[in-house]
Amino acid sequence: MGELLGIKAETLRNWIRRDLGEAGKLPAAAAEPADAELARLRRANEILKTASAFFAQAELDRKLGS
Repeated sequence: MGELLGIKAETLRNWIRRDLGEAGKLPAAAAEPADAELARLRRANEILKTASAFFAQAELDRKLGS
């Protein structure tokens, strides 16, 4: 999510830690997801971006064709 806003992952982690009050309250798994999980989430994000662009274009085509 941070990539879409131009925010680095470490910055997001720091904000979460600050909001929780201390770094010790944040589970290690939440702080740094496994490489495979990160890859899966990035792939899902790319699929969603592609689908969004596809449907946005279809909507424009539909409106222009009317």
